[in-house]
Amino acid sequence: MSLASTSFNVPATADYAHDWALVDVETSGLMARRDRVLSVAVVTIGQDGEQTGEFSTLLNPGCDPGPVEVHGLTTERLRGAPTFDQVAGRIGAMLQDRVLVAHNAQFDYDFLAHEFARARMWLPVSQRLCTLALNRQVDPPTDNMKLGTLAAHYGVPQQHAHDALDDTRVLAGILRASLREAARLDLPLPLVTCPPRAESRFTPQPPKTPCAYRNPGRLTPGGPLRQGMKIAITGETAHARAELVGRAVAAGLNMMASVSRHTSVLVTNEPTSASAKARRAESEGVPVIDEHTFLQLLADVRTGTAHEATAAVSAGIAPVAATVRERATEPESTTVPDPDMPVPDVSVPDLCVPDAPVLPPPSPGVSVPAPRQVGDSAHTLGTPLTGHRVLVLGGVHADAVAARTRVVELGGSAAINLSASVTEVVLLTGGPQDRRMNRVLALELPVHDAHWLIAPTAAGRVTATVRAREPKVMPRGGVIDLPMPHGTASPEWYVTASWAPQTGCEIDVVAFLLDEDEQVTSDEEFTFYGAPESPAGTVRLLTGGPAEQTIAVDLASLPPATRKVVVAAAIDGATTFGTVGAVQIGAAPGSSGAPIARATLDAATTERTMLLAEIYRRGPLWRLRTVGQGYDQGLDSLARGYGVDISD
Repeated sequence: MSLASTSFNVPATADYAHDWALVDVETSGLMARRDRVLSVAVVTIGQDGEQTGEFSTLLNPGCDPGPVEVHGLTTERLRGAPTFDQVAGRIGAMLQDRVLVAHNAQFDYDFLAHEFARARMWLPVSQRLCTLALNRQVDPPTDNMKLGTLAAHYGVPQQHAHDALDDTRVLAGILRASLREAARLDLPLPLVTCPPRAESRFTPQPPKTPCAYRNPGRLTPGGPLRQGMKIAITGETAHARAELVGRAVAAGLNMMASVSRHTSVLVTNEPTSASAKARRAESEGVPVIDEHTFLQLLADVRTGTAHEATAAVSAGIAPVAATVRERATEPESTTVPDPDMPVPDVSVPDLCVPDAPVLPPPSPGVSVPAPRQVGDSAHTLGTPLTGHRVLVLGGVHADAVAARTRVVELGGSAAINLSASVTEVVLLTGGPQDRRMNRVLALELPVHDAHWLIAPTAAGRVTATVRAREPKVMPRGGVIDLPMPHGTASPEWYVTASWAPQTGCEIDVVAFLLDEDEQVTSDEEFTFYGAPESPAGTVRLLTGGPAEQTIAVDLASLPPATRKVVVAAAIDGATTFGTVGAVQIGAAPGSSGAPIARATLDAATTERTMLLAEIYRRGPLWRLRTVGQGYDQGLDSLARGYGVDISD
């Protein structure tokens, strides 16, 4: 089968014309730093849409092939196949000076990067395009974003699922159709820059053994060590450092690689040392003991308090999720990481049209309003926009916020970008001058002024097609239970944040794993651009484009201490979220799952960091709460508030 026969026909504009290298890999598992590539296929396509090359091969990974029931590649089939280093040169030549394209591109990119690193070679890719992220922008009316589902939607034939070469050929058809839709909607391509990465990034440290006990606080003079205490060591020691750490961990202590205000004690034989740990211990008032004293105390470590999750598991209570239920109960208090941080004024301004409903501001001292039942119509005016997706253009920030808030109150979903699912457009002051208006008119979308939001008529869908199941529209502060199919392990959940493309700043999405005390138990439980994957692979930061990032959380393998995962966003520089505008979040099971819930958060004004969402335990359930709380301080202050050691 030649791709030339499929009439690839890419849009004939510079924004969409690139030299492409379409890639698919089949792997022995899901962790790129641990698992191996079993087969790889590469198809190259020129800017004119013509195929210029094709290569595929099985690979001998030198290890167990993993889930044979998924990819069908047994040890017998792979025996005699070349190793990756034997074909790396040919693959590299096909990728050179081309945009790498894959479905869930970060997965394929990371596996290739690790394989090239093992072969002592650089992966010659400077840009990648994810067709999954591209279709999240296009937003076709499909039940999910799986390769087979999109292939059926776009009319691309699929013969052998999970065959690398056939999947790559299917990917070509999906790319063609997706580029046409992007051009029709005038969407910028979500190209991701892929700078060279140091080889050490491909060999992370092995995961730290989670401590099963809560931190009881600092060591008191003459007092005993207690299980859960956070211990740091600095300087030369008489015993091997590994021996000291091993004995401490076996005793139930939490060994830390750095010192923070939550450290229980610093062990050092050089109390006047100028090391960073010693300086930090002195500034934070952390107790200091020598190695001999530490060994004496290790002989009688007192029993600590187990983390609640650990106690629940030992009692036979499994943290499984239930079916989606709309919540109308009183919420737990939302995390405020540092009591010294000022809580900004986040009241939603009124919509500047006659007789617009006035939204009550939050009570004094309450940073996040109490959640309403998802889809609730507390305003008693009905939900005429249920199932509709409305794009607001123009207006000063306060008016745009109020308009989108009104859309949600009326049962609709507030869009932040033009997509195939947009059903109506509301124009505020300056809206007709928005660059997207030409495309809106060409698509013949219904266009209204702000007065329409007072009592909108149920406008019919003109160009958008309804999904079988639309995602829940969550208000700020809304809460839902995360569903899980009965009898299966808890799925990996993806919380995706997206915003309008920016030119003057970069936005970074981060995640914190917090215990019962709303603190990280170690610095490794802070996932950000500098550490995009936790040591155990439980939490990962995925980049789908310059205006989209995702936090993936494997709930089943979270450390026992973890009670909550906080997803936040931070702006690098002086730009604020008031300038960026709305941030949309969506929650989906798996990388290709359809979002079960969606929220638009845009009440921020001068803030540079924002809490977007929380995934937290409540009894045997996991829940998702939308937050939308902002802070004027930067990411470093937010991280310190959660107990992360940030060097000045």
